[in-house]
Order: sequence, then structure tokens, then C-alpha cells
Amino acid sequence: MALAAVLLASGCASQTSGRPVPDGHAAAARYLAIANAGNQRLDIDFDHLDGPDQGNLPAAQADLRDASATEHLFDRNLQAITFPPPTEAVAKSLFAVNEARADLTATAARVTSLAGLAGYEKQLTAADVPVENAVKTIRQQLGLPPPPTS
Repeated sequence: MALAAVLLASGCASQTSGRPVPDGHAAAARYLAIANAGNQRLDIDFDHLDGPDQGNLPAAQADLRDASATEHLFDRNLQAITFPPPTEAVAKSLFAVNEARADLTATAARVTSLAGLAGYEKQLTAADVPVENAVKTIRQQLGLPPPPTS
């Protein structure tokens, strides 16, 4: 897939600080790779949670544990990407809000009843909002298409 990322400067160019300017194309490609992998895994977890694992507490807990682990993995991989300066700030924000969401997901996975699990649904949905906003901004800044919707 062709990336329509805006190349802010070549990897050899330097800022006034003397540090190389990150390559926007490389950052976009790396971001897209980790985002696609994470989204595929999360789609599976939440499709199971809303489908065959609905009403099955141990299976739902496993789905949520996997979702939390996937979110944490995305965050570790996100930190390894060198973004152009404007996007770097948004990536740090994304890391923070996604870590909070991952922690909430892990907490929900530890509930001991289906009713307790249902009590987390609104909180988990609300935790998605700042993550989705940061993702949209990063994609826009890197010249990537908006994220797919499920």
C-alpha cells in the first residue's frame, strides 16, 4: 500500500539542534505496521467478547487479558518509533492514554462476575475516545488514511 506520508526532511537533514530530522515516511510505515497488527488482534478479542464468549466469564476474562496485553505491546512498539517533532508529542499522549486504557482493560479482566464485567463496559468505551482522537491526529499528521471502523 502506498503511503501518502509527507516527508518533512530526509534522514540526513539536521535541525538547529544538530539532530537528524526523522523520516516521515519511515515513521508512517512503522506506525501503520504496529497499528494494523494491534487492531487485528483487538478486533478478534472484542468480537469474541461480544459474540461467542458473551456470557462465559472465563473466556471473557481471557479476551480482556489478551486485549490488555495487545494494548501494552502496541505502546512499547510505539515508543520505539522516532516521529517527526509535531507527531512525537501526540505519540507521547497516545502512549499515556492507551496505557490507561490497557490498565482499565486488565482491571476489567479481573472481575469475578458477568454483572461486574458489564459494569466496565461504559468505562472501557469512554477510555477509547482519547485513544481514537490521538490515533486520528497521528494518522493525519503522517498523511495516513483514517483508521478503519469496526
